[in-house]
Amino acid sequence: MQKNNSTLPQPPKFAVNTLPSQQRGLVFSSLLLIIVIAGMVLLALYLVKLDRTITHKFEGKRWDIPAKVYSQPLELYQGANVDNTTIKTWLELLNYRSNKAYERTGSYHKSGNNYFIHTRGFTYSANDVDKEQVIKMTIADNKIKAIQSTEQNKTGIIRLEPVSIGGIYPDSNEDRLVVSLDEVPQPLIDALIATEDRGFYEHKGVSVRGIARAVLNNFSGGSMQGGSTITQQLIKNFYLNSDRTLKRKANEALMAVLLELHYSKDEILQTYLNEIYLGQNGNRSINGFGLASQFYFNQPLKELRIDQQAMLVGMAKGPSVYNPRRHPEAAKTRRDTVLNNMLTIGTLTQKDYDTALKKPLGVVEKPVEGKSQFPDFLDIVKRELNDVYYPDDLKNEGLIIISTLDPITQLAADKAVDNKLGELRRSSSKTKNLQGALVSANPETGELVAVVGSGSEFTGFNRAVDAKRQVGSLLKPIIYMTALESGRYNLASSVDDSPITVNLKDGTQWNPSNYDNRDHGYVPLTTALANSYNQATVRLGMEFGVDTFAKQLRRLGIEEKIPAYPSALLGAVNLSPMDMLGVYQVFATGGFRTPIHSIRTVIDDRGRILQRTGLNTQRSIPPETNYLTNYALQEVVKNGTAKRLKSLGSNLNLAGKTGTTNDFRDAWFAGYSGNYVSVVWVGRDDNKPIGLSGGTGALPVWVDYMKRLKLTPVSMAEPEGIEWLWLENNSGKLSNERCADSRYLPVMSAYLPEEASSCALALYQQDRDREQIQRENGQGSINQQRRSEGLADQNNGDEQGDNDGAAQRRADTWYDRALEWF
Repeated sequence: MQKNNSTLPQPPKFAVNTLPSQQRGLVFSSLLLIIVIAGMVLLALYLVKLDRTITHKFEGKRWDIPAKVYSQPLELYQGANVDNTTIKTWLELLNYRSNKAYERTGSYHKSGNNYFIHTRGFTYSANDVDKEQVIKMTIADNKIKAIQSTEQNKTGIIRLEPVSIGGIYPDSNEDRLVVSLDEVPQPLIDALIATEDRGFYEHKGVSVRGIARAVLNNFSGGSMQGGSTITQQLIKNFYLNSDRTLKRKANEALMAVLLELHYSKDEILQTYLNEIYLGQNGNRSINGFGLASQFYFNQPLKELRIDQQAMLVGMAKGPSVYNPRRHPEAAKTRRDTVLNNMLTIGTLTQKDYDTALKKPLGVVEKPVEGKSQFPDFLDIVKRELNDVYYPDDLKNEGLIIISTLDPITQLAADKAVDNKLGELRRSSSKTKNLQGALVSANPETGELVAVVGSGSEFTGFNRAVDAKRQVGSLLKPIIYMTALESGRYNLASSVDDSPITVNLKDGTQWNPSNYDNRDHGYVPLTTALANSYNQATVRLGMEFGVDTFAKQLRRLGIEEKIPAYPSALLGAVNLSPMDMLGVYQVFATGGFRTPIHSIRTVIDDRGRILQRTGLNTQRSIPPETNYLTNYALQEVVKNGTAKRLKSLGSNLNLAGKTGTTNDFRDAWFAGYSGNYVSVVWVGRDDNKPIGLSGGTGALPVWVDYMKRLKLTPVSMAEPEGIEWLWLENNSGKLSNERCADSRYLPVMSAYLPEEASSCALALYQQDRDREQIQRENGQGSINQQRRSEGLADQNNGDEQGDNDGAAQRRADTWYDRALEWF
C-alpha cells in the first residue's frame, strides 16, 4: 500500500499576523483622531471661555472706583472779600507751586498785589466744566480789585478748584484715580515702552523674541528676566494672579493674544496705566499712575518732571523693592535705568538725560492722598450719603461729591479748638482730659462749612454728632420766645426770679436755683435771659407748660424725644452740637429753617448730576417773634453772660447764648454773626465735672474761631408787624424817653401795651396841660388883636366844629390818642 504523504495547505505565517495589526493601527488612528478632535473642541471651548472672560470684564465695569469728596470751590470775582492769606492758603491746599513762568498747570506767580495763577481746571458735571486757564488778579484792601482770565466767562465768577478732602473706598481696598490716555504725559508712555516692552506696537500680545531672550538669559546665568509684554502684564494683573506655574503662563499668553484681537493698543495701554500696582497706603493698594503721582508727589500726573515720571515707571517692576520712601537709593538707581532706556531708543535727548539724572527724587515725606486732613467733616458727608445711596454705590461707582466744606473756615476751626483746648487742659486737673466740638454753618443756606468733632486721630466717634449731652441754658431762648409769641410779655416785661417749687408727678418736689445761688426778685425779661436766671426761666416755662416747650423744639427741627419733666426747661435734654446748630440757624435767619447739610452735588462717573441740594426752607417762627428773640439774644452779648464777644467788634450786633449744666459737666456757646452760625461744646467723655461754665469754657473757643473769620454784622430785616416804643423796663408798660427806666424797644403791633407807667402818665398830663395853656394864651392874643380892630371875639369853633370835635373825641379812646405820644 502506497504511503500517502499529502497534507492540508498551511497559511503563511505573515498572513496569520497581518489582520490583527491593521485593525489595531486603525483603531489607534481613530482614537488619536478622536482625541485630537476632542482636544481641539475642548481647546476651542476653552478659548471661547477665555474670550468671554476677557470681553466681559474689559467691556464692562473694569474697576471698583472709590467715591471722591471735595470742598466747595473758591469763587473769585471783582469786589470779592478775598485777601492774600486766603489765596496763599488755598493754593497751598491744592499744592500749587510758585513759578515765575507759571507755564504749567498747578503753578502761580505773585508780584506785588498781582497774582498769575495757571489753574488745573475741574469737572463739576458734564455740562459744568472749568477748563485750565491763566488768571490775572489784583488784590488790595482785602478785596479783589481786578480779575482777568484766558478763558471767556459769562458769569464774571472764576472758580479756583475745590480741595480734595477724602474718599470712600471699595471693599477690595484698591484705590485708583482713573486717567484717560490723553491725560498721560508722552514721556511717561515713552519710558514705559522703552523699559517694559519695546515691541509693544509690533507684536500681537506675545513677543517670541522677548521670551527667547529671557530664556537664553536665564539659562546663561544672567539676571532673571521675564518675557512678558505689556499686554501679558495686564492680563496677569487684570485677570489672573502671580503664580509661577506653566498653566498660568499658558493662560496668560492665550489671553494676551485674544485681548489684542479685540482691542486697540491704545485701549490696552490705557487700561494698563490705570491697573498697575504701584504701592501701598496702609491697607489700601495704590493702583495706576494717576493715583501714584498724587501718592508720591502730591501732584497730578501731567505736572510731573520727566525724572519723576521715570521713577514711577521704574516702580512697575517691584513697588516694594523700589519704594522711594523706604529704599531711595534703589529707587534712584532704577529711575536712572529707565532714563537710560529712553536715551537708548531715542525718546530722550542727551541734554535732558543729563539734567534728569541730577534731579533728586522729590518724593513728599508723607502721602497726602488717602488720609483726609478733615476727617470729621468727611464723616458727616458719609453719613449724609448713606441716607440716600447704597454702600456699594458709594464705594464702587466713582462718584464725585462736591461738599459744602470751606477749607479756610475749617482750618480756622481746627486752630481755634487746638489753641483754646490746649490752654484749658493746662488750667487744672479737672480739665486735663478735656474734649471739645465745634460746628459752623452759613445760616442763610444751611451749608455746613466747618466741623471739629474728634481728637488728633479720627476714631469714628464724632462728637459733633455722636456726643449727646445735656445742653443747659442753650434752650432758654425758646422759653422766652414762647412768652413773647403769646403776647403776654414784651421785652421790658417783668419776670419773677424768686425761689420756686415744682411738684413732680412722683410726689417729690423740685427746687431749682440760680448758678450764683442768689434770688433776684422781679427783673426785666431781657435781663433774666441775658444773665441766664434759672428760677425766672422755670417759672416762665411752667406758665406755658413742658408740652408747649417740646412742641416749640420740634418746630425748630429737634427730632429727639423731649422728656416730660420740668428740668427739661433748664436744658436737661441730651442733644448734639449739630442739633443745636439747627436751632440757632433758625434764630439767625429771621425764623426760617433750612436743614443743615454737608453736600452740594453728587456726580456719577459719566458727569451726570445725581443729586443737587437746593434750599429746602420753611418758616418755623413768625417773623415778629423771631425779631424780638434775636433782640433778646443780642442783649446776652451786650449786657449778659457773653459780653466777651464785644471784643470781636461792637458793630457786628452778634447774638448768642451760653450754656452750663449741673455740676459744671458741660460748657456750651451757640451764637451767630450775619454770615456764620456756630456752636461749641466743651466737656469730658467720661461726663465728669470740668469746673467750667459756658462763659469760661466754650465761649473762649467760639471767640477764637470767629475772630479768624471775616464776619458780617447781624442785620435782620424788621418785619411789618413791629413798632418801636418807649417802654418802662421791668413792667413793659408804655413810657417816655424822659423817664428814668424807659427803653426804646421793638414791640409786636398785635400786642401793644395798654397801660402806661406813672412817670409817663405824669409827663403826659404835664404836656397836655402845657398845650392847653398855650392854646388859651394863643386864643387870647387873637381876641385881643380882633378887639383892637373892632371885631368880635373868636370862639374856639362854630357849633358844627364843636359837634365834630365831640364826635371825634367820643370815637377815639384815650389809648388811641395817647399812643403816638408814648
